[in-house]
Amino acid sequence: MKKLLFLKIALIVAINFTLSVAAFGQINYHTQVLDIKLNGTSNLHDWEMKAVSGTSDVSFVVDNGKVTSLSKMNFSLPVKNLKSGKGGMDKNTYKALKSDANPNIAFVLTSATVKATGGNNYQLTCVGKMTIAGTTNQTELLANGTYNPTDKSFTVTGLKKMKMTDYNVQPPKALLGTIKTGNDISISYNVKFKV
Repeated sequence: MKKLLFLKIALIVAINFTLSVAAFGQINYHTQVLDIKLNGTSNLHDWEMKAVSGTSDVSFVVDNGKVTSLSKMNFSLPVKNLKSGKGGMDKNTYKALKSDANPNIAFVLTSATVKATGGNNYQLTCVGKMTIAGTTNQTELLANGTYNPTDKSFTVTGLKKMKMTDYNVQPPKALLGTIKTGNDISISYNVKFKV
């Protein structure tokens, strides 16, 4: 009799635990779609480089189908995966970013806030350490996110403006210095995460 009662209690505890994990839990995501663009200017024309690949892992806490917090995020983009379609520009960029000694651009989250903005949409404020060309700075990334409860995917879009010299990168020059790149750049990102 005691054994049967113990089994019933154990079963009830297991069911309740399973239901609570299903309703409230941390979900680990990996990059499925990555669209990152680096934009800048020069004394001749504006320019753009696109990332052809990179990786990012995040962990969102979801409570009853709503995202309540972001507990982990890291991002890594190999410098040589940035492509402009112009070989000379790519080489100058890789040299300026010291890609041989520092092959990756990286971001590691230290804190985050998630604010619901209606429906399945959220505003993310992510503070973390960004490393470019061997220099690490604390920075803030702002993004808009949309959660899809059907497939549990999460899409994030945003734009970050910065200066190359913030990371000790000297703006590249070409043709004996006649073409000069501007110091101001922006990084736009559209990333879809899936479980």
